[in-house]
Amino acid sequence: MRVFKGEVTALPPDKSISHRAALIGSLSEGVTEITNFSGGFDNQSTLGVLKDTGITLRQDEIAGAYGRRIRRVVMESPGLWGFKAPSSPLNCNNSGSTMRMFAGILAAQPFESVLIGDNSLMKRPMKRIADPLRMMGAEIELSLSGTAPVRIRGRKDLKPVEYRLPVPSAQVKSLVALAALHAEGESRIIETLRSRDHTEVMLGLEAIEKDGERIIVVPGRKRLDAKPFLVPADPSAACFIVSLGLLAKGSEIIIRDVCLNPTRAAFLDILREAGAGISIENGRVIGGESIGDILIANTSGIAPLTISDPQTVAFVIDEIPMLAVLSVFASGRFELHNAEELRTKESDRIDALVVNLQRLGFDCEQYPDGFIVKGRTTIPQGTTVIESFDDHRIAMSFAVAGRATGCAFDITDINVVGVSFPNFFDILDGLEA
Repeated sequence: MRVFKGEVTALPPDKSISHRAALIGSLSEGVTEITNFSGGFDNQSTLGVLKDTGITLRQDEIAGAYGRRIRRVVMESPGLWGFKAPSSPLNCNNSGSTMRMFAGILAAQPFESVLIGDNSLMKRPMKRIADPLRMMGAEIELSLSGTAPVRIRGRKDLKPVEYRLPVPSAQVKSLVALAALHAEGESRIIETLRSRDHTEVMLGLEAIEKDGERIIVVPGRKRLDAKPFLVPADPSAACFIVSLGLLAKGSEIIIRDVCLNPTRAAFLDILREAGAGISIENGRVIGGESIGDILIANTSGIAPLTISDPQTVAFVIDEIPMLAVLSVFASGRFELHNAEELRTKESDRIDALVVNLQRLGFDCEQYPDGFIVKGRTTIPQGTTVIESFDDHRIAMSFAVAGRATGCAFDITDINVVGVSFPNFFDILDGLEA
């Protein structure tokens, strides 16, 4: 086992907040300045489609904390209807967040647009975004299999909607909210299971708790005034560094300025309950978001993880690949239920995890909404080929395990980590040194 020590001050800015800051900024009257915007491929895709629909924006670098350079985005918009018809299909590349959330804005614009992506994104389900937008009066066409290309014939006079989310999805909730901002009246979005709440927080929307449900109230046609946004470090990226420290006994790592929004940082609670040495320092609130420093002190192992509560699954859906790999390598076991949503991500992440863990000699059984790892039956000799399935989270999860344990992995398409964590290997190298 290797040991990792040090301070991480260059964790990627939060992807989710970066997406939403850019989209909300494009709807806000005036000049929006976003500090510490993500340079990852997905967030750059969001900026790309905004520029292709007439939003004026620029990126530059400025001095940030800890002596590093950070990215700043400055954009100018006349407000809710400040977009222009694109001259060609809008390419979202690999970003499902871009495609799904920007569709909510395009549904309210009085022109036709088409959203496309790379081979992976063109296979992902889009019926979930078409249904609420059709209820509001937009015309949405999908492929025969319910995937992209997404053809949108928007209308300026969208109808308000009361929409109950069939599954917890922050992307669908956000696209409905962004569309509803343009509607002629008040809309309500109803959650039975809570998903990440950045959109509500950043827009200042009212959320009502009633009879075990959460109702988000969206006023229609309310002017949005431009305001600055500061993007904290991405907790999903932090999960990889936390797991690195927990897999390598004797490691001591501190990760600075991480978003600790309760809908995003539940993985820390799961790990603490399993006995992990994790603590939080320097907690504060900036722009409605909780931020703090994560300290990892690995003095003991962790118990096997079982993730089955539907609300917990909704909160840690992006961290599950790393949590699964961490649990399996730390304890030999892992169990997951109520996570069928994982099959609709950049890859079928349940199948991707099982395929790779079986290659590593683990006894796995998968079912529609999860899988179980019962232990290890064999230990492969030499180098094991790990299939990334062109999925950044699968690639990084096994890269962390390989680096922490010294196992020899050949991970296919490893450059896919740039989707969300461009400096991933630089940080790992620095902590090991």
